[in-house]
Amino acid sequence: MPTTPVLFVLLATLWGGSFVAIEAGVKEWPPLLFAAVRYDIAGALVLVVAAVRAGRVLPRTRDDFAAVAVVAVFVVFAHHALLYVGQESVPGPVAAAVVALAPVVTALLAPALVGGEGLGVTGYAGVGVGFLGVVTVTDPGGAGGVAPMGAALVFAATVAFAVGTLLLRRVSPAISTAALQGWGMIAGALLLHFGSRVLGEPQTASTSPTGLLTLGFLVVGPGVVAFLLYFRLLSSVGATRTTLVGYLEPLTAAALAFAAFGYVPRPGAVAGFALVLAGFALVEGHTVRVLADGAAGRLRTVLP
Repeated sequence: MPTTPVLFVLLATLWGGSFVAIEAGVKEWPPLLFAAVRYDIAGALVLVVAAVRAGRVLPRTRDDFAAVAVVAVFVVFAHHALLYVGQESVPGPVAAAVVALAPVVTALLAPALVGGEGLGVTGYAGVGVGFLGVVTVTDPGGAGGVAPMGAALVFAATVAFAVGTLLLRRVSPAISTAALQGWGMIAGALLLHFGSRVLGEPQTASTSPTGLLTLGFLVVGPGVVAFLLYFRLLSSVGATRTTLVGYLEPLTAAALAFAAFGYVPRPGAVAGFALVLAGFALVEGHTVRVLADGAAGRLRTVLP
């Protein structure tokens, strides 16, 4: 089996599985405490990876600390606090489809946060199609749809992630990427612990088999193994192709949810995800053309 496709599918499975694990875990844990404990452990493990790789581990420069703060506040704390609370009422595959809109939201916000030109007519049309896809996927308030507040929280989590991604473009940290993520996870976990206490969540860890299993999976699978796979793919196929793994996540989430809970997505949810994909294709038209041309070129080399 070719190495890269296997890693690509494995990464999508781990990240898609995280939504299913969160859905199951928030029934056993207080949501913010669940996220906090996950990143307490994952952050420590990723820092060990950073130390073993022998890059700069300790933040020293202003940009180092700024980058850690962005990861902590937006990527770990805001994104996961909103996502975990939202998934108390939103199924994992639906949440995965909403979060898959992140590249579209990122493109929409980029001119305001990092400068540059707007999207143009086609790009803004893609944003509209993508948002229509989210509404179709969630069908808030409709028969068989998800709770409107839950859908809004998951979408807000997507916006927080997009903002964090863009703000990271404005700084140039000298510490290694692993160290940046590790310190961001640790600092974000502290914010999650604080938020958990402010909300009055019980501060008792779940000891149920489901609670421990979901925590272990989220720490080791999406938290550490997927982190290493992601950077392996970045070095082998580049950022553009690696980013597309996010569009496999709802499919792997749906498959795992079916296996674990017998979950079957509504036809409307399937149509909504197709609209999210169409929105991405319109916003990232150049990327799609490059990937299509590359695939066509490889196909020509193997056909007689």
